[in-house]
Amino acid sequence: MSRIILLPIDLSDRDNWKKPLAEALSMLGQGGMLHVVSVLPDYGMSQVGAYFRKDHEKEALTAFGKALSDWTAANIPDGVDVRPHVLHGTIYDEILRAADKLRADVIVMGAHRPALKDYLLGPNAARVVRHAPCSVYVVRD
Repeated sequence: MSRIILLPIDLSDRDNWKKPLAEALSMLGQGGMLHVVSVLPDYGMSQVGAYFRKDHEKEALTAFGKALSDWTAANIPDGVDVRPHVLHGTIYDEILRAADKLRADVIVMGAHRPALKDYLLGPNAARVVRHAPCSVYVVRD
């Protein structure tokens, strides 16, 4: 039984979150808390950001937050203590930062079937596994 579970999801990829969600819910004990996080990547280089409207990033974060709230309402059973979090930046960095800040007992995350260059895990899952401050349970899709 884990008291604090961090579940990173990709809202656009049902195959990425369906199995990890089921595993996280089965691991969640009575009185436990589920933190669902989704990361909106930043633009990276300033040259890229210059091609977007001034308020585009703020609008994107607002829309992303609504989508995550809607996802939570539609997919998390009643009675589960769940907290959705929109993160912004590099995916693996933001997941690691959230795990540390929230004092997660375990991170439950999906991993795509790897390409040959990734060999065992996708790049985000591999970095999270290597650097997480807690246990990481990787669920294959």
